[in-house]
Amino acid sequence: MTNAWSTMTQTLLQSATAANRAAMSAMVPANASNGSDGDTVDASIPSIDHSHLDWQFDRTVDDPDQISVGDAVTFEKVLSEDDVRAFAHVSGDTNRLHLDEEFAADTRFGERIVHGTLVSGLISAALARLPGLTIYLSQDLEFSGPVGIGDRVSARVEIVEDLGNSQYRLETVIRNEDDDATVINGEAVVLIDDIPDA
Repeated sequence: MTNAWSTMTQTLLQSATAANRAAMSAMVPANASNGSDGDTVDASIPSIDHSHLDWQFDRTVDDPDQISVGDAVTFEKVLSEDDVRAFAHVSGDTNRLHLDEEFAADTRFGERIVHGTLVSGLISAALARLPGLTIYLSQDLEFSGPVGIGDRVSARVEIVEDLGNSQYRLETVIRNEDDDATVINGEAVVLIDDIPDA
C-alpha cells in the first residue's frame, strides 16, 4: 500500500507540474520545444515538468512574494478511461461502479463514474500551479454530483485568507464543465515555501 500511495503521489505531482508547463509553452513558443514523445513540452516554469498539451491552467499571480487574498488558479483536464483504470490500479479502489459497465448501469448513476478521490485530486493539480512550493496541510470536501468518464473537469482554488507564516486558507471548487455543474466544494489550508535552488 505504501508503494502504491507513493506511486500515486508521484504521478499526481508530475501531472500537476505538467499542466502548467503546457499552458506556459503556448505563451512562449519561441523558447518551447516538444518532448521526445510529443506529449510534453518544455517551458520556463521549473515546477511543472511532464505537462500534457491537453491540460489547461490559468493563474492570477506569478511571483510567490505577491500572493494575496483573491489570487486564484484554475486547472482543467479530461478525466479519461486511462485515468480511471490507472487510479484504480494505483489506489486499489476497484469499486465496480468505476470499472464495470454492466454493474454501473443498474446503479443510481446509470453508468460508470470517475472515482471521487480522483476528481478531487485535481485540486492538488491547481495548488501545484501556485507560485512557490505548495504543501497541503488540510482539505475539507463536499461531493454534490458525479463525473462521467471522458468529462472535462476544472478545479479552481482561490486564496480567501492569509493565515500568516506563509499559510493560506483557500476555497476549492471543482466543476464538471461538460454538465456545467459544480461537483465538489471545499476548503483547503496550504503552506507555500520558497522553491529550493537547483
